[in-house]
Amino acid sequence: MLSFPDFKAKKIVVIFAKYGEHFSFKNDNLLVTDNAKNVILQDSCYQIFSIWIVGSCTISTGLLERSKKFGITILMLNHSFRLIGSWNAATEGNFLLRKKQYDFQNQNLANFIIYNKITNQITLLKNIRHKDGELENAIHLLQNYKENVWDAKSIQQLMGIEGASSKLYFKHIFAKLPFKGRKPRTKSDPLNVVLDIGYTKLFYFIECLLNLYGFDIYQGFLHQNFYKRKSLICDLQEPFRPLVDKIIKNAYGLKQFKEEDFIYKNYQYFLDIEKNKYYTKWLLDGILEYEDAIFLYVQKFYRAFIKNDEIKNYPEFLLT
Repeated sequence: MLSFPDFKAKKIVVIFAKYGEHFSFKNDNLLVTDNAKNVILQDSCYQIFSIWIVGSCTISTGLLERSKKFGITILMLNHSFRLIGSWNAATEGNFLLRKKQYDFQNQNLANFIIYNKITNQITLLKNIRHKDGELENAIHLLQNYKENVWDAKSIQQLMGIEGASSKLYFKHIFAKLPFKGRKPRTKSDPLNVVLDIGYTKLFYFIECLLNLYGFDIYQGFLHQNFYKRKSLICDLQEPFRPLVDKIIKNAYGLKQFKEEDFIYKNYQYFLDIEKNKYYTKWLLDGILEYEDAIFLYVQKFYRAFIKNDEIKNYPEFLLT
């Protein structure tokens, strides 16, 4: 399994491929060439954690073979960042871990995940400089929701608390921005579009980390198991979602986020394809500022889970 020092030496390679680009290897270096066989990118396989390919390309069997050899996860995405397919460098055969997942019955872990998420929501609201009475009341109410998490006796009750807290949180975190409320995947405004993109990038990063340990990513503790739903990734993503909110809010203030970068079509907003690379850079850069913390969180989660540790010994991610 990948150690923390080894992880720090690795990077995510994001390639915006155009039709005809080709992937190959030379002396354990990844090469990306165009139609004229000009080298566009060259990186050592020892330094690559994951390759994200956006758009159409040609992938060789050599790339797939070396991804297994060097533990590189390959994600293939369309221009809207929808996952086309993946080639995972997962730790195979960790049957003991998976058996523990399937037999796990303790809801306290799900409660703890939502407790951590609401903690970070409160932190972001407290960081708003100019607070009025309504915002102060919202923070107080979120504190109550956080404590009520431990009274939830079913996943349905817990998700009810999470839904109420998130609705209140989103009402205030983007109160000064053109935002009509969180509406996942509806593309009702540019901010919702970028939130979806940011959460998606966070999702893929956590997926790559979970695959290092051999988790069954479809077996969750909080989110219900549905066909093809990667419930465990959805679970562990929850405490980190406010991180994406923070990145986007800051980007709006720095004018990295511009409404004119979006196209309105068929009653929905879409990010201009020409802007994909730009938005990917600042979103992913913001997430990777916390890559050490996210890696250590997943590592500690694995160690606590495999040892049947008490909930108090599970990791907690805290925004500042």
